[in-house]
Amino acid sequence: MVDGPVVTVRGEAYREVAPELARFTVTATARDRDRETTLTRLAERAAAVRVLLDGYGPAIARRETGDLRVRPETRRATERVVAWHGAVTTTVTVTDFATLGELMLRLADQDQVEVAGPWWSLRPDSPAHREARHAAIGDAVARAREYAEALGARVTALIELADTGVERPMLARMAYAEAGGGPPELDLDPQTQTVQAAVQARFAITAPVLD
Repeated sequence: MVDGPVVTVRGEAYREVAPELARFTVTATARDRDRETTLTRLAERAAAVRVLLDGYGPAIARRETGDLRVRPETRRATERVVAWHGAVTTTVTVTDFATLGELMLRLADQDQVEVAGPWWSLRPDSPAHREARHAAIGDAVARAREYAEALGARVTALIELADTGVERPMLARMAYAEAGGGPPELDLDPQTQTVQAAVQARFAITAPVLD
């Protein structure tokens, strides 16, 4: 129980920073009337994707196979199989944006391969999050002092501090360009990331001087 006057404030911080990660998906597909042929082609195309990714070494922070699908295509109202479809999707995380466009185009140039993305983000442990939280606390302290000063009082102690949540939208923007007389080039504009932090704080203050 706190004796004496208390001021409750909300501290906020908003920052725009450059992204640190880019993610995209690459899906190899195959289709044939014969199931074994479909599976063989799918395995070959997935292997070609892996070899291409291997060539980019440390530029790729992570790659994860998250979706493997093989399904029959049947005639309407029957169970007769007329073809087999196969697809395998890999999510790729890249830290070297200088090679990102080249990598995505080379993957898209593979036979029966679909590429989607990129989606930009910050690392979970990015210093930008910590800086925003510190700034939000500083904002709360400054607001409390302003209110106290307006009352002819001063802040004496922190009673309570609570994190009210963080939102970090991750958006993507792409621009395509084709160079005449050579292979196509892909120019990517990394999307600025929004980092927000907010806290609610309660401070004890001295007795107000009210005229």
